[in-house]
Amino acid sequence: MLRAVLFDLDGTLADTERQNAEAVARVLERLGRPLSDEEREFVIGHGWHEIYHHLVTNGGVTLGYEELMHAAGRERVRIVETEGLDVLPGAVDTVRRFSSRFASTVVSGSSRAEIEAVLKSLEVLGCFPWFVGAEDTARGKPYPDGYLLASTRLGIAPAECLVLEDSTAGIRAARAAGMKVIGVRAGNFAKQPQDEADRVVDTLVDVTDALVASLFD
Repeated sequence: MLRAVLFDLDGTLADTERQNAEAVARVLERLGRPLSDEEREFVIGHGWHEIYHHLVTNGGVTLGYEELMHAAGRERVRIVETEGLDVLPGAVDTVRRFSSRFASTVVSGSSRAEIEAVLKSLEVLGCFPWFVGAEDTARGKPYPDGYLLASTRLGIAPAECLVLEDSTAGIRAARAAGMKVIGVRAGNFAKQPQDEADRVVDTLVDVTDALVASLFD
């Protein structure tokens, strides 16, 4: 039985994955350390712990974990203020529809400040009593920690949770947590594989009650 719906943020509710990578790139470029194409790809869908470890392993990063995360967060806010926020099809309606009927929260690899800023822009912050960000777990996606923490806080078993995701790392995190997951193509601009999802749809508009029911029969 479905009792909870857990939302990814970047690439699922808002088309912000490119902005996330660009924010990291701008911070590092000011320090004379360019972000490679491979690293830009890695930023998509991964949690901040994993992103930072990946960059440090590649060398040339002089900022600490929290320094880089918060600097990139501030840069991302500037990018959004300049470029605007591209809301993905059906995002707001889907959040409101499901949060009015099921326990709901956001599980994201972004910092809590970034999550709050985006949810405010979408005008859905009030739909979630709390959310899970990068600061809340020791490991981010593709590890299941964030989704398992949300399950524990809600007091709802993983098998009774549905996750909406866009990235390979996010889908793997949800599956590792023992949850059903729908992959959404609309914000997956990098065309990351979504074949590990239980279902894949073009947009959140396609996440119908009938589709959801078919996953929990």
